[in-house]
Amino acid sequence: MKLLRYGPKGAEKPGLLDADGRIRDLSGLVGDIGGATLSDEGLDRLRRLDASKLPEVDPSVRLGPCVAGVGKFICIGLNYSDHAAETGATVPPEPIIFMKATSAICGPDDPVIIPRGSQKTDWEVELGFVIGKRAKYVSEADALGYVAGYCLVNDVSERAFQTERQGQWTKGKSCDHFGPTGPWLVTRDEIADPQNLPMWLTVNGESRQKGTTATMVYGVAHLVSYLSQFMSLEPGDIVSTGTPPGVGMGMKPPTYLKAGDVIELAIDGLGRQRQVCIDDPD
Repeated sequence: MKLLRYGPKGAEKPGLLDADGRIRDLSGLVGDIGGATLSDEGLDRLRRLDASKLPEVDPSVRLGPCVAGVGKFICIGLNYSDHAAETGATVPPEPIIFMKATSAICGPDDPVIIPRGSQKTDWEVELGFVIGKRAKYVSEADALGYVAGYCLVNDVSERAFQTERQGQWTKGKSCDHFGPTGPWLVTRDEIADPQNLPMWLTVNGESRQKGTTATMVYGVAHLVSYLSQFMSLEPGDIVSTGTPPGVGMGMKPPTYLKAGDVIELAIDGLGRQRQVCIDDPD
């Protein structure tokens, strides 16, 4: 299944994408795409629905982030061997974990807002996964059973805030609209192998990133297990798993986003996003 949320920001309704690519309304059946809806039982109930009998939604509607009520937005740094090489970093002996503020989450086609004072706003196409049931001290063998589904994430980053200011990476990762997520949450049964998904990103129509999740250093199963040793993972938590090479910071010379730039990105089976960059209006 491809689950989604649609409507104005802050007032999104739950929906799904049917086999013909039509958006169908789920608001009469579930409160939102989050919490118990993401459990195995909740997803099984939705699978049994006849989508053709659900109300159809105007295809021009805005899509919001595909998950509601996100408690944690966890990111993994330097998790592609080829991306680590382009940044001059060594592959870490354990996953690098950092948090992205949940206030950064926005819809897949909402604008990327370049924050005040930014000179180095960058792009990162990433595979995200969403937790479906509470995970604590999970074995790697059982780990994928805790994943509700997968989604596309643009881990937008301000490199000067991230690496040239004091402290940790969080402030370079958490600006408003730095977390476009969706368009869909694709349930795990539709993704045969999360470690074999081609992905790409363009800026103004020019190829910037082209890679595959096959070059991830730490795969999804390992990450679920690893993270669950340090914190409880709860339904609706998003984990963004790192990016392949081709980020602006790694270009020669480095190249960053400016107002008017258009970013497009996709992962096979998970849909695509399109964002126009704007200066912060506030």
